[in-house]
Amino acid sequence: MKKYKGYIIPPAVRDFFAGRIWDVARVPDGIAAHDIAQLIRYKHVAMQPAITDKCERCGITELIHYSLTYCRHCLTMGRITSNTTLMTWQSHAPRFTRFSYNASKLSEAQQRVSTALIASVRERRNHLVDAVCGAGKTEMLFGAIAYALKRRLRVCVATPRADVVRELAPRLKAVFPQTTAHVLYGGAPKEAGCPQLVIATTHQLYHFYQAFDVMIVDEADAFPYTYDQALQRAVYKAKKPDAPIIFVTATPSKQILAQAKKEQWGHSSVWRRYHGFDLPVPRYAPLFHYHKTLRKKLPPKLARWTTERLAANQPFLIFFATKKLMAQALPYFKQLHPTIESVHAEDEHRAEKVQRLRDEACVGLLTTTILERGVTIKNVQVAVVGAEAAIFEASALIQISGRVGRNANFASGDVVFFHHGITAAMDEAKRTIRKQNEVSV
Repeated sequence: MKKYKGYIIPPAVRDFFAGRIWDVARVPDGIAAHDIAQLIRYKHVAMQPAITDKCERCGITELIHYSLTYCRHCLTMGRITSNTTLMTWQSHAPRFTRFSYNASKLSEAQQRVSTALIASVRERRNHLVDAVCGAGKTEMLFGAIAYALKRRLRVCVATPRADVVRELAPRLKAVFPQTTAHVLYGGAPKEAGCPQLVIATTHQLYHFYQAFDVMIVDEADAFPYTYDQALQRAVYKAKKPDAPIIFVTATPSKQILAQAKKEQWGHSSVWRRYHGFDLPVPRYAPLFHYHKTLRKKLPPKLARWTTERLAANQPFLIFFATKKLMAQALPYFKQLHPTIESVHAEDEHRAEKVQRLRDEACVGLLTTTILERGVTIKNVQVAVVGAEAAIFEASALIQISGRVGRNANFASGDVVFFHHGITAAMDEAKRTIRKQNEVSV
């Protein structure tokens, strides 16, 4: 018998590199240099310079030129320079055999969308799901994901916010318990095996190339995705050329609506929540000169609103336009209750703080717009301090309002916009919510 002279790829090597584009110098622990050399020798990976006339990882052409040329845009994903070599998986695709699906009961509207999504996946057609906050968009996706997983296809659910990834991941893992699913965001724990289902921030897609048969972009209107063309390119780079994309949002932009119409995507709209109750309509409350007042104390209206929530044992989220203003306010809120905390994008403990609010170990959170979407807290009440600020666009205010009333047992609640002058964005948000409440399906 002749001795086999090729190279059998170790499972751990295949599991990690399949579908990825990766810096040769940053190989994970546990993968030997010998294996990398063999991958290259037998052409299981293709080698290319990381920097050409653009960054080959994120596609940006605005490069920084010093002694070495490097890309600043995707620096948080690992520094790559003109000396960096990227390798892209070229070998066979992994085979997936395990499948189970814990289907949930859907409303009539949810089932209608689920059926349309399955048809779009089958026909490899892009699809836009335009559904109000609390309509049960995640449940609508389960059928299409199950359709793909059962056929041994690889699926990615991507979203711009790490907080949304953390919300989605346990739900998807519970629905597809036998599927190997990996959760990817900055600081996420490493997981074993080759993932058939990837739940990731859109930034993590820089590391993939033609890996996925179905791509789902949840919260497709969220910052920074809508403002960052490199992230949008990453979505298309990470999927196979003929793979469909499902875009999911409660606040679709005019651009994505126009694109869906022009390119004849599938399009599903749901303007009622799964439990059938109306969306809470925000109310306005003037809070003049709040910047000045918060240097010394809480404005009386804001203090009274918070005290009422505490007396009613209602958890709350209070949104601030800036981290600085929130930091000024926090000590005064803690005088009302010591468990009130604050969170922002750079807060390493924000996931734990949100969980404490969910577990009723914390009575309320002050937050920047980092929690405007993807967070569900039973019976939560919401206030916005400085709703006139430019950062509170209409879409953001709609998403913030959508945190309230998501649970069928607590389908109503208070949403108050404290302001130093009413803006067009505030009026647009309120008008849109009222219009959605007028629709019966």
